[in-house]
Amino acid sequence: MRGLRHPTLLSIAVLISTAACGQSESQTQGVGYGPNPALPAPTRTLLPTVKVAPVNRWAPGETPKAPAGFQVTALASGLDHPRWLLVLPNGDVLVAESNAPAKPKKKGFDIRAWAEQLIMTKAGAKTPSANRITLLRDADGDGVAELKTPFLTGLNSPFGMALVGDTLYVANTDAVVAFPYATGATSITAPARKVADLPAGPINHHWTKSLIASPDGSKLYATVGSNSNVGENGMENEERRAAILEIDPATGASRVFASGLRNPNGMGWNPNGGELWTAVNERDELGNDLVPDYMTSVKDGGFYGWPYSYFGQTVDKRVKPERPDLVAKALAPDYALGAHTASLGLTFYEGASFPASYQGGIFIGQHGSWNRKPVSGYKVVFIPFANGKPAGPPQDFLTGFLDGEGQAQGRPVGVVVDKVGALLVADDVGNVIWRVAAAR
Repeated sequence: MRGLRHPTLLSIAVLISTAACGQSESQTQGVGYGPNPALPAPTRTLLPTVKVAPVNRWAPGETPKAPAGFQVTALASGLDHPRWLLVLPNGDVLVAESNAPAKPKKKGFDIRAWAEQLIMTKAGAKTPSANRITLLRDADGDGVAELKTPFLTGLNSPFGMALVGDTLYVANTDAVVAFPYATGATSITAPARKVADLPAGPINHHWTKSLIASPDGSKLYATVGSNSNVGENGMENEERRAAILEIDPATGASRVFASGLRNPNGMGWNPNGGELWTAVNERDELGNDLVPDYMTSVKDGGFYGWPYSYFGQTVDKRVKPERPDLVAKALAPDYALGAHTASLGLTFYEGASFPASYQGGIFIGQHGSWNRKPVSGYKVVFIPFANGKPAGPPQDFLTGFLDGEGQAQGRPVGVVVDKVGALLVADDVGNVIWRVAAAR
């Protein structure tokens, strides 16, 4: 089965230099957010909309902006494309410095790869993967890490991390691997032990693999994004992709826990209810306000529509042949996060230092759009919860990643809560870990 192929990416390359044509610069307020988002009719144009914020990194002393009552500092700077974070029980912070793995070169001129590289360069994402996890330690608690040191090296586009007892699990792009961990260690030199393979291969369109352990540590959950936008590379290349996999770390056995999730990334356990939640990037090239990215609770065995439908039974007519049997059972996600926001990081707030209104809610790192005009995302938002469910519109929490001229000073990715309740944000363009603390 194959979906409709993308319009020629040569047009995308041309649009890079002209700040995009295709969609008009329009935005409907309130469309694409909340538990029951308005879904406009699809809009398709001969040329896809391409609008990427060019990079103009933070000047010395500049920081993103948080609401009144909060203070923003750089926990660490000078990193190499920091993407994902893990806070260890002793307060140390692990940072995955990573990027997409190198792809095998094709014979002849590959217009798609050429155009994609132009987009990535403009967005500040064209940098070799450091393949490293770095440890940050703020021993004196002043909000600035005095120790920044390589913790694990020689990895393969690492992303997700999880600590269970004295074992540190790392999700490389192609496998979950394990290392022995001792509290307070500043490096690990032991060789990796493979736990389970993850879908990768020569396409590996969505390369990031996030990772979380079950509360009792008996299972691991890994996100695996699709190998395409809407199946245009063939559904035979989507085996065990667009899914969350459940892995038994004792045996390496794995199964598909949930599917039809185009590109899931951040995951967290709801402190009020216990279910797994994830943030998902939806499909492109259906218009400025389609399809909203979302966050959702994840049901064991649940199917969430991709590529055949979105937000339940809204059919994507580009995908042939159709699968009405799968569309009929597609689950609608819990909460839309806006079209093309590239919502990646997700963390529940369970700290003690923020005001009570933040307790139990979710922070989302929105990396920012490429297929929208005007752009969307490029910020961290907060969604309040009540009784374990979203309870209100998203609130801007960390902004200023775009300067007054629409240039990207940074782009937020992973978000976590540190040991004392501050929010940490990985900025992979600014090469900074931002720390947002309640003002004293």
